[in-house]
Amino acid sequence: MSGAGEKSSGSGRLLTGVAWAVLLMSLWLWGRGAGDGAGGVSAPTTGDVAAVGRPLGVPLPPAREPLAPVGPTRVEVPSIGVSAPVVARGLDPTGAVEPPPFATPGAVGWFGTGTGTRPGAAGAALFVGHVDTRTEPAVFYGLSAVRPGETVRVTRADGSVAVFTIDDVQVVSRDRFDARKVYGVHRPGRAELRLITCGGTYDKKAGSYTANVVVSAYLTDARGV
Repeated sequence: MSGAGEKSSGSGRLLTGVAWAVLLMSLWLWGRGAGDGAGGVSAPTTGDVAAVGRPLGVPLPPAREPLAPVGPTRVEVPSIGVSAPVVARGLDPTGAVEPPPFATPGAVGWFGTGTGTRPGAAGAALFVGHVDTRTEPAVFYGLSAVRPGETVRVTRADGSVAVFTIDDVQVVSRDRFDARKVYGVHRPGRAELRLITCGGTYDKKAGSYTANVVVSAYLTDARGV
């Protein structure tokens, strides 16, 4: 699934990029109705989820009505000090999804072509970021530390800001990954968000991490609309 971390070698970088492509291609095919083990998709099809979860007694606000679909320009996660530009990612000429560029580890990739949901619009918008590079932490290094009730702000191209409340934090094992469960909308009709990076441990042989951190959030406020 998502290879959001880069480690020791060029071959590791290549394998990580391939893993990114597999993850996002799975999402693309799922969005087109090609789930349930469609041929040619090598992503695992069963989930193995360890939830950080929602602490008892943490109140969550009601969902706001979805906004008009507008692309993102910046994403902020105040609780972990993230304020990062957003780079739209799509499919390359071979049909694979382009990974976020390693040259800009401070940027966040957004699946913004084909079935990609605009953040704030109905559906689940997907943001992906590296956890580290060969030498230093990257944009989503602290993502596993966020907790339900905290907020994510997405600035959109029209100047509006979509405010999301985190309601779930999970660590998903890569070898038993269920794309439908991770990327599917939790409640129909809501505007939702996924923030994803690498988790678990780094497997030098595979050139990737063993799990993914998946943060889920839903739209609760909007400014400038």
